[in-house]
Amino acid sequence: MKRKVLSSIAMLMVAAMAFTACGQTANKGETSETPETTAATEGESDEEAAMKVAELIDAIYVQEWTEDTEAQCKAAKEAWDALTDAQKELVEGEDADPDYFGRDTGDASKDDPLNQDEIGENEILVVSFGTSFNDSRVNDIGGVEKAIAEANPDWSVRRAFTAQIIINHILARDNEKIDNVKQALDRAVDNGVKNLVVQPTHLMHGAEYDELMEAVDAYADKFESVKVAEPLLGQVGKDAAEVNKDKETVAKAVVAEAVSVGGFDSLDAAADEGVAFVFMGHGTSHTAKVTYSQMQTQMNDLGYKNVFIGTVEGEPEETSCENIIAAVKEAGYTKVVLRPLMVVAGDHANNDMAGDDDDSWKSMFTADGSFESVDCQISGLGGIEEVQKIYVEHTKAVL
Repeated sequence: MKRKVLSSIAMLMVAAMAFTACGQTANKGETSETPETTAATEGESDEEAAMKVAELIDAIYVQEWTEDTEAQCKAAKEAWDALTDAQKELVEGEDADPDYFGRDTGDASKDDPLNQDEIGENEILVVSFGTSFNDSRVNDIGGVEKAIAEANPDWSVRRAFTAQIIINHILARDNEKIDNVKQALDRAVDNGVKNLVVQPTHLMHGAEYDELMEAVDAYADKFESVKVAEPLLGQVGKDAAEVNKDKETVAKAVVAEAVSVGGFDSLDAAADEGVAFVFMGHGTSHTAKVTYSQMQTQMNDLGYKNVFIGTVEGEPEETSCENIIAAVKEAGYTKVVLRPLMVVAGDHANNDMAGDDDDSWKSMFTADGSFESVDCQISGLGGIEEVQKIYVEHTKAVL
């Protein structure tokens, strides 16, 4: 875990200092300096002002929710807003950086957090890891939620995220409140829900799915019926050779979308031009990591010779960026299109895949010097209609 939450007393003291230091104005009759030229309090440097905000951000970059979380999120945003532009560029902590509040990820007002009460007796709770990238949240997660809602007009669809770090980020930056799993389940209980269906948007039966099942099991006796639907790729299977209909549908859908966005007539036409498509998943040390190998098997079975499956975490081992680069070169392709194999095009897609840092996949493919071009498509699986239909079918199967 990144960092333990500071005590509420300490947080209030830090918040007050940050706000006073960064937001103080000159008294009447005194000469006030412009925000661009002052650290806002006499004797305090820009670095010190920025450090206080970094501490506030680090304190909410945690996976635990407490009764102080909302106040801490508010304090961090107020302190950030009180900084000058020059001071904001200096914000750096264990997890804090200027992008935490400063990066434009789209319009959060377009998102529906689906945390309304008056649910009724029947609820479908769509549970996602989450993302702080607003446009991706609307398009990818929101796309799945809307598809499920349209297919089930007699059921109330609600949202929960499993990543408290992301929930805090959205709350602090955009003042949008999204339920974590416990809050969503409590909301269902308080609203008198009798029949609960949980639809995970997770890719597989991995660690996140296991944790979700534990949380749901703890509430099983509070509803007349509780059912959990399959994640996107269905059952894992016993080895790398085992695939299923869900994996086939996802493979066809994401490849077709990538080919279309790339402007190619077909996958074969892209191959003739020396283009390889690399789909980057997250990766996991969980036993479900064989799923990525199964997806490569599925691509091979479909005859997609210029399609490669990789992972950020490099688990399974053959999916590491270095091994994928070697495989693409060995196959003779000279151009690369990178695209996430993730439900949401969030932090991993924008930074680990398409970022400008030396360790991003785009940078590593480019630095290898073997490729004429390295292009990125930043789009999640959740925005693809055929993928949304899979979730709808999984929900229908347990209703």
